[in-house]
Amino acid sequence: MTTVAVRGESVREVEPEQAQFTVVTTARDKDRQATLARLRDRADALRQFLDRYGEAIERRETGGLHVFPESGRRGERVTAYQGSVSTTVIVKDFAALGEMMLAAAGQDQTQVHGPTWSLRPDSPVHRESRAAAVADAIARAREYAAALGAEVLELIELADPGLGGRVEVATYQAGYGRPGIMSKSSAADLELDPQRQRVYAAVEARFTITSPTL
Repeated sequence: MTTVAVRGESVREVEPEQAQFTVVTTARDKDRQATLARLRDRADALRQFLDRYGEAIERRETGGLHVFPESGRRGERVTAYQGSVSTTVIVKDFAALGEMMLAAAGQDQTQVHGPTWSLRPDSPVHRESRAAAVADAIARAREYAAALGAEVLELIELADPGLGGRVEVATYQAGYGRPGIMSKSSAADLELDPQRQRVYAAVEARFTITSPTL
């Protein structure tokens, strides 16, 4: 039985489907309770602010709560308390993204990190890329068989390169933009240009072919 082994690949560049940025709210005071109260008030204000963009936001998650004492250079005497809380915002409406980030950066004692661009995990683009990689493998097998004066008969194996049993799919951001940190002083300089996503898929396949007529 004569077989041919090929690698099928697919590379596509598509527009991102969502953008993510993180808002970090901080508070600092010599008194522990005062620090906690300020942090709570600022976190509540941020929550109310984000509520106004309910239709544009896909989801938001609060995490990264830190409260810790600051000590002087000598000894363990506490000189102040500092706290911070991080909120991650996933945005689906890019038209509102710039306004949202600029306004969030204007909140008291707040930093904004981002944006980063991505596809949704269940995006049909991934499925389409896998199908394109399989189609490429079939086309290559037929080309090799034709070069030998043969025809493809049937598929023996379809596997992820080096692993078997799955198809390899990876997503990369096309372009060279980097997520930034936006504060009140730099907010006006931020440019929001969505980065196209490069989606790569690959498979390895083995086919039987008719006897070559070389």
